[in-house]
Amino acid sequence: MTIEYVDLKKEMKVKDSLEYIKQIGVDKETVDVCYVINKNRKLEGVVSLRKLVLTDGDIVIKDIMDTNFISIPTNADQEEIASLFKKYNLLAMPVVDKENRLVGIITIDDIVDVIEQENTEDFQKMAAMTPTDEEYLKNKVFTLAKHRIGWLLLLMISATFTGHIISKYEEVLQSVVVLATFIPVLMDTGGNAGSQSSTLVIRGLTLGEIEAKDILRVLWKEFRVSVIVGLVLSLVNLARIYYFEKVDFMVSFTVSISLFFTVIMAKIVGGALPIIAKKLKFDPAIMAGPLITTIVDTFALMIYFSFATRFLGISF
Repeated sequence: MTIEYVDLKKEMKVKDSLEYIKQIGVDKETVDVCYVINKNRKLEGVVSLRKLVLTDGDIVIKDIMDTNFISIPTNADQEEIASLFKKYNLLAMPVVDKENRLVGIITIDDIVDVIEQENTEDFQKMAAMTPTDEEYLKNKVFTLAKHRIGWLLLLMISATFTGHIISKYEEVLQSVVVLATFIPVLMDTGGNAGSQSSTLVIRGLTLGEIEAKDILRVLWKEFRVSVIVGLVLSLVNLARIYYFEKVDFMVSFTVSISLFFTVIMAKIVGGALPIIAKKLKFDPAIMAGPLITTIVDTFALMIYFSFATRFLGISF
């Protein structure tokens, strides 16, 4: 925020306002937008320099000022401010206190830096790292490691769930050894499908295109997308395994039907978790790639082995 702005009084005439701007404007952050305040510094309206220049000089400011303006409180979050600039295509925005007194303005050149900073922070969170403002080459090795190790430890520990599931169905794998060769396909495809959905939803939340109340609409859309994607992937996978790899049909069918339901599950999870995080006042970016993949892997294995025991007649 800067306090270098042009303030006018609503009783001033346009010609007097222009003279006033010529006197003080050289030291101000911007003169494109002027702010109309009363004797108590309460913000009453805004008027653009364009309107002042094109209006008859004897008209008073109160007759041409815009009272329908966007302002922000002093404690507003910078990400929220950036979204307002984008939504309303603003060049500057007034900052007011609790009594609606003008305390400063934020200009577009400052908010561009904020947008870049917020985007960088989101990318770091989506990659399971603690955000940092330091440039990569200027960061110390120990600092970079410290920012990464926490999430990696959490993801490593959470990945033990997949190990427990595999060990639980060890007898199933021993009965039909070929089942083990398709585990990476299921887990990778599920993780990729979930990451696609979470990335789109996180971006939508960031841009204000999606709100927390839209969760059911998002889930319904992701479900329909997942049915189409899952059906195509499972049919191609069935043909590949059965005709080219010469695997038994029931095994091929088990893998393919597991893939179908894994994709549906992954896209629903990937679409839901960022919105749930938003509702819980967490940053949706933390529900991206690595975390979604870890969650999806666990459910993918449960789906896979459930179908294997059902369709292949294997007990454990």
